[in-house]
Amino acid sequence: MSINSADLGFEKKIWSAADKLRGNMDASEYKHVILGLIFLKYISDSFEEKYQELLEEGAGFEEEKDEYIAENIFYVPEEARWSYISGHANQAEIGQVIDKAMVAIETDNTRLKGILPKNFARPELDKRRLGEVVDIFTNIPLVDYSDKKDILGRTYEYCLAMFAEQEGRRAGEFYTPSSIVKTLVEILEPYNGRVYDPACGAGGMFVQSAKFVKNHHGSIRDLSVFGQEANPTTWKLAQMNLAIRGIEADLGETYADTFFNDQHPTLRADFVLANPPFNMSDWGGSRLTEDKRWKYGQPPQGNANFAWLQHMIYHLSPKGKIGMVLANGSLSSQTGGEGTIRESIIKDDLVECIVAMPTQLFYSTGIPVSLWILNRDKKQKSKTLFIDARNMGQMVTRAHRDLREEEITKIADTYKDFVSGDLEEVQGYCAEATIEDIAKHDYVLTPGRYVGIEEEEDDGVPFEEKMEGLTSELSNLFKESSKLEDEIRQRLKVIGYDI
Repeated sequence: MSINSADLGFEKKIWSAADKLRGNMDASEYKHVILGLIFLKYISDSFEEKYQELLEEGAGFEEEKDEYIAENIFYVPEEARWSYISGHANQAEIGQVIDKAMVAIETDNTRLKGILPKNFARPELDKRRLGEVVDIFTNIPLVDYSDKKDILGRTYEYCLAMFAEQEGRRAGEFYTPSSIVKTLVEILEPYNGRVYDPACGAGGMFVQSAKFVKNHHGSIRDLSVFGQEANPTTWKLAQMNLAIRGIEADLGETYADTFFNDQHPTLRADFVLANPPFNMSDWGGSRLTEDKRWKYGQPPQGNANFAWLQHMIYHLSPKGKIGMVLANGSLSSQTGGEGTIRESIIKDDLVECIVAMPTQLFYSTGIPVSLWILNRDKKQKSKTLFIDARNMGQMVTRAHRDLREEEITKIADTYKDFVSGDLEEVQGYCAEATIEDIAKHDYVLTPGRYVGIEEEEDDGVPFEEKMEGLTSELSNLFKESSKLEDEIRQRLKVIGYDI
């Protein structure tokens, strides 16, 4: 898991509730049931809190929609309020009740039109178990939490991560592990301005950006959020994820392919944060020759990595920064003109930092990745910082690794030291290089080429003595190996096999 919290009690209880629905359903199926219920509970609780305030004022405005819209609260009609839904939890028609609630909410809140899941009544969804989940949501007290909205938002994020873990390879399209997102956000520091993600998945980049601003006592109103997502289901997840966090975002009029239907053609973003699909081979490059976005060269038809990168550069403001995730192959590939494109981007002095990340950070793939930081307004002109973080992280499951908070801070602080001119190079970890240095390496950006190998601590044993001990140990191992070989021959001979 990627959520570091001192108290995950509520989240874990909700996740236990999700297990009740597992049955014969795939995670990709019951994911939308649980996340839909969290969303429904969130907006109902938010509405109820404001409703009680208006009721106490006694002016009779508690059913006036404008009173809620003015404070960015969704209006929830009576048949969609949690008290009504929970009253039907143990009835056979609970699925229909929830579906009608979702329809009613969309009718009264145009921002949510066509977004909410409305398939709770389908036959394969066990209604008894669904009712039990509703009861669990109802009976877990939220009064113990100082910020009820925040705990439900955290729960939504927690469940996204857990579903990503269960779905494995299919999860990459909607979820980027939060330790990767946090690292990008801590480096870029998006305090205010326009934030853009052209492959936004479930909106994790935006959520972490908003958290960063909040943690630094800023206002999320200082951020303008723009995104795009091609998968219709994931696009809806993002809309719900951002709504539950109180983040107003423009994710385009609908889900759409970023390359062929750019939903934000005139946008020039201050921050671009993205984890686009790795090594896309069927992105349609043959139909986008001579596109105005390909300033540095035509991306190869068999790999979209440098199409994504150039698309983001095209949408960057004059002082904008990019923080993106790319497969390591993009650091050194020469095929399909990628080497030429990379060289042109480097010569244009856009590449500010490359971070080699550890393996097994993703649920969807085991391939190693790197973080690319590009900047149109670099403080250290003609220089690039290289960080080798491949030895960082801890295994949290047998298959998944997370970066620790202190490791994320270390990477971000190293970047800040470089920007301020105070970098202390550490062999095997970080180094800065000029464009001329990079040219000597044929414009390959693999951090290991520049940071070198970490120095081993001197154990005080003289080389001759160390070699004598090692050769003696090796000699003993050879003798043991010879003994075992003879024993194996003898045993085979007993059963009639002479070798």
